[in-house]
Amino acid sequence: MALYKTITLSENSKLLIWKIEETFEALADGIDLTTHCQNRVNGMKSDLHRRGFMSVRHLLAEVGYTDFDLFYDTEGKPHLKDGKHISITHSYTFAAIIISDIEVGIDIEMQRNKIIRIANKFTPLEEYRTLANDDAIIRKLTIVWGAKEALYKSFAHPGVSFLENIYVEDFRLDATSTTAKVEIENRKEVYKVDFEEFEGFTLVYAQIAS
Repeated sequence: MALYKTITLSENSKLLIWKIEETFEALADGIDLTTHCQNRVNGMKSDLHRRGFMSVRHLLAEVGYTDFDLFYDTEGKPHLKDGKHISITHSYTFAAIIISDIEVGIDIEMQRNKIIRIANKFTPLEEYRTLANDDAIIRKLTIVWGAKEALYKSFAHPGVSFLENIYVEDFRLDATSTTAKVEIENRKEVYKVDFEEFEGFTLVYAQIAS
């Protein structure tokens, strides 16, 4: 099994990362799924998606949960039946979950050149032109994208725009955290955002500010 890292954020908050190295068959062995989730897996055409999905179930098992403890609301947001908050992510060869007593969001992204081409969909690209080179721009854009994904997952409100409704406070590349907010209609939330990089990936996780 490939539990990659565990981060204890507080007494009531924990983050776990899985490095996906097993086959789908190995990951599926011993894992029972609800009918809904089994149908979801059966409908996935990508082997990477299927392996990512099953890796999340192994992460749940690491902290004492099963697929039967998890349910999704009408917006597709995951919840745990015991009332704890959960957020889920997987990208290529990594999967992660964050579980907490407070509202949370998480995202993992592979660092890719493509993010420069799509940057204007989620942030003003001209703000990044002072960075030294494309590698620095890619790294920073990936953090910003991950932060907005994490807030989007946590806030879970219809119509939220990455460009218009989610703002990430500027940060230095040698930092490990920033703040961000999401605001739409009469709702507004502020989050503390943490991030780290490993093996060409960026992990971003957000916790609602008290």
